[in-house]
Amino acid sequence: MANPTVSHSLINDYLDALGVPHTSGYSEKRVKGMPFKTLFGLSKLLEEYGVKSEGYYLADKREILEITPPFLANTPLGVTIVMKTTPSSVTYLSQGASETMPLQEFCKAWDGNVMLSFPEADAQEPDYPLHARIEFLMKAKKWVLAFACAVIFTYLFIINGLYAHLSIIFISVIDIAGLYLTYLLVQKSLKIHNPTADRVCKVLEEGGCDSILQLSASKFFGLFGWSEVGFAYFSVSLFSLLLLPDIWPWLALCNLCCLPFTFWSIWYQKFRAKKWCTLCVCVQGSLWLLFFCYLFGGWLRMAWPLSWNFFILGLTYLAVMLGLNALMPLIEKDSD
Repeated sequence: MANPTVSHSLINDYLDALGVPHTSGYSEKRVKGMPFKTLFGLSKLLEEYGVKSEGYYLADKREILEITPPFLANTPLGVTIVMKTTPSSVTYLSQGASETMPLQEFCKAWDGNVMLSFPEADAQEPDYPLHARIEFLMKAKKWVLAFACAVIFTYLFIINGLYAHLSIIFISVIDIAGLYLTYLLVQKSLKIHNPTADRVCKVLEEGGCDSILQLSASKFFGLFGWSEVGFAYFSVSLFSLLLLPDIWPWLALCNLCCLPFTFWSIWYQKFRAKKWCTLCVCVQGSLWLLFFCYLFGGWLRMAWPLSWNFFILGLTYLAVMLGLNALMPLIEKDSD
């Protein structure tokens, strides 16, 4: 049987499909620790969960209709989890996303190798109750963090009078959206799987975001990923908006300085790369929405004459970008 590489998310999706109790953190950690990330290695790992597996090669690919899903099938796109088969189509999971393909097309892509798994009655992750409690507490930490951030945001929003300016309300919302979009882009550049990012990226072109982020043009001066630059911009802008009302006009001026990049980005995607990164296009759109909010709010008119606030703000953007750039290799190493 062929030995395609097993991804970190595959085991969680497969255990979900098999109905075997497990935690995502432990399962992904075990896959990362596998010396050989192959289907044979996965079958050995599944034995720890009380799941027996068998591999077969089907010379007659129509025999796939006689196998009860779920099972694993090897294709050029990677290992897929077949969830349903009919005489006309195959429904499968790939990177956590459900897809349906005509049976004939699937059989052309599939190499005939399958792995079937049979969970025992008491199959579950080793020490599952303990791991489940730990995972619950980890998720609870995220919710507590989100709640704390929401309370702090609301307090600063009110105490600094952001609610008194309609333009600033819209700017706050756009900054939050831009921060989230660039966060997804950072994850994409680090090859961290995120189903939300994958769904967004499919809107304009399948795989467009991944293709663009692999190009040399996706780096500023060949050193900083544009995703890092965008994340630094939106994070500094949002926190400055909340903490320092006096520098709102210079935030508007910094936004104006970013607009030429949007023309270059759209031009490059259309005429050079000939691929579209949906997340990138959304970020460019966010910069223009910010511009119109600053313009109609009158903040650009107040940016003159220049003061040291503008230059200090620029240095703050640079400092955050440099800090994020220094952290990226550590995050990428930890995610491998």
